Amino acid sequence: MATSAAKPETETLRTLPGDDVRQILWRFADRYDLQMLVQSSRSVARGIVAHLVAEGARNTHEWTERKNELLKAYDDAGITAAFMEPEEGGFISGPKNLALSLIAHELAWVDAGAATGSLAGCLALSPIHERGTPEQRQKYMSLAAPAQPGEDRKPWRGAFCLTEPIPYVGVDTGMLNGKVRVAEWNEGEEPMLQVEKRGRFITNMGFANFATAAVDTADERIKSSCIIILEEGDEGVFDRGTPTRKMVHQLSSTSDPIFSLKVPASRIVGGYTLKDGVIVPTYTHSEVIEAVFKRTRVTVAVMTSAKLLSAIEPVIRYQRGRFRGAEQATPGTLRYELGLQQREDVLHRLLDVWAMGEASAALAFAAARCFDVVDPLEKEKTRILAEQGIKGGKSELKFFRSVTKEALEFLDLCAKPEDCRNNVRLLELHENKLVQYAILDSVASVLCPAAKLWNTGKGSVLMREAVSLMGGYGITEDCPGFLGHKWMDSQLEATYEGPEAVQRRNLTVTMTNELFLKQFRNWIIEMRAIAAHKPGTGACTLATAMQLWMWTYNHTQNGTDANGNKLYHGTRQAVTFALADALCWLLASRQQILDAQELEAKGPDNPVVAEGLAGTLQFMTDLCHIQAAKAAGEVARICAELVYGYNRHPAWDEDGYKGCYQEQELEMLEGVIPGFSACATDVIGVDGTHPHKEGPCPSCRGLSGFQRIRNKLDGCLTGVMLAKDRAAESLQTVMIPEALDYPM
Repeated sequence: MATSAAKPETETLRTLPGDDVRQILWRFADRYDLQMLVQSSRSVARGIVAHLVAEGARNTHEWTERKNELLKAYDDAGITAAFMEPEEGGFISGPKNLALSLIAHELAWVDAGAATGSLAGCLALSPIHERGTPEQRQKYMSLAAPAQPGEDRKPWRGAFCLTEPIPYVGVDTGMLNGKVRVAEWNEGEEPMLQVEKRGRFITNMGFANFATAAVDTADERIKSSCIIILEEGDEGVFDRGTPTRKMVHQLSSTSDPIFSLKVPASRIVGGYTLKDGVIVPTYTHSEVIEAVFKRTRVTVAVMTSAKLLSAIEPVIRYQRGRFRGAEQATPGTLRYELGLQQREDVLHRLLDVWAMGEASAALAFAAARCFDVVDPLEKEKTRILAEQGIKGGKSELKFFRSVTKEALEFLDLCAKPEDCRNNVRLLELHENKLVQYAILDSVASVLCPAAKLWNTGKGSVLMREAVSLMGGYGITEDCPGFLGHKWMDSQLEATYEGPEAVQRRNLTVTMTNELFLKQFRNWIIEMRAIAAHKPGTGACTLATAMQLWMWTYNHTQNGTDANGNKLYHGTRQAVTFALADALCWLLASRQQILDAQELEAKGPDNPVVAEGLAGTLQFMTDLCHIQAAKAAGEVARICAELVYGYNRHPAWDEDGYKGCYQEQELEMLEGVIPGFSACATDVIGVDGTHPHKEGPCPSCRGLSGFQRIRNKLDGCLTGVMLAKDRAAESLQTVMIPEALDYPM
């Protein structure tokens, strides 16, 4: 097939994308408070954090005095207070998902253990923030905020104690071994509770003043499980336990605490009511952690993205200088000027790392921004439901059936041309908070587990690639950028806040939401539209891959395997989990393309970005194309396995022969239609002989739609290697600083 290449672009990437570019890509160019937070977080990361790593602080599991300096650095930089509202001692009003993600990105750029330590305090406060009573929120947020001018106090530190049962880490959070029972309950007084809890792998326990702990009821006078707040001054045992012997993230304090404490019932997060002499917690422990993990997984996803993006500069520097110092590499020669970068292989492999870093960051920050919009809508939803007396899962589910219908109507109207729709009705639905909440929540509920699953799981694989691009240098302690540490750290991030199976299970539930699927179909149209005015982004490739995923999803919903068993079923994880994995590739690539579109639209307005924008935009667009092709390949492989893999291959038996031509029959047809025999693949000889293969080729009846899209997808890869070559040229010429801005 004849093809024609697009005219090569002359502009190439001049410098590595700076803050101004990132602010546009991640949508905080108009948030001065977040820009300042990024700068202060960076000063901590590339200051004390980098020095601790370089000094070998990761070589001990103990929480040392030197490591303890991190806490004050977090306070001084505003990192601690970023989680609080202004009235609680903070400085950012409203949702803070994007703010916390930016902090995580800056700290994890150098060391993810430091990022984990800072975020663990927010995780401890999250149950109180999301489900606590007003009194609980006011008390603990204020205590955890850094001291204000004129105050003489140390801020409280918190730990979140959930993972159980011991001795393992990261198991089913529904299986608790912490217990709570009534210790004393005098007439007319508040009940006192006895809490017995052993934690495992609990971050911040080396210095925590309080812990939010999940416990199950062990008393018929307490109805259910709950999250309860434990303070170090409570009566009983508050044992921080021995430090966990982690292989990674040693800049966070982790130990296995033991609690045996007597606390008032008012410490139950969210409060309680009394009913017939029984304490009824307002929220079970699972209801609380559902609200918490719904958001906090995004920041962990950001940490692995930061690792990939932080690897680019050290790898370029290493590869260019690889041969300098040797007698054969003199200035002016290719060996001296380009080093390893004179070879295509290293350039293309680094582009794979870079493309995935951009895509994973795009996905995670999109999830964070989405939650920033969802959070106030969720509070409004809670208020409206309370006013209408609707409480409990089944009641809410029933109520939201009608809301979902209106939300689908809204999405249908949005998809129509402006002059062909009822704009009055559209505006009415747009102003309906419940409708908007339902739509956005359906997306956020997919983006969060997708980012956590894909960024950490696939990111750890690509970190191995980044380390390998440094040769033997990559696994030394003096490797610039601490890439060896980051490679190991990424393994833990794939486990934090629920291992990969938990994220996949979550996705298999949320991605079947009809509101999400409706939007997903609209996104296919969106990608086609982008491809029409901006070819070369990979948007067309991605749209076809999304179409293939949608076809496969529908096929599994209604199809059965060769034994008549339903394909899409809750326990059939080989199908559901595989589709979840494929979806993640698509979501990340889509968001990367949308980010590039944002840069194209907003870049000219920024004088710093505008200079050299053409080259930057061309490079980022090529990265989109590279990643879209990678995503398409992964989706095609997964979908083909699911569509064909559950059909039994025909055998050379009586049934199998039915689909074959007989030799005599073919000779007769050839006489009528010359050349017909060339189309026959399975021919049975007069003596019953057959071709040397497993059996007749399987029938593709009912799969023609899949085959058509799959064939189209292969063709959609046209031009991707040209984009890779073009991006590789940029890698050879892009300017980088003389040295990293933090120590080795």
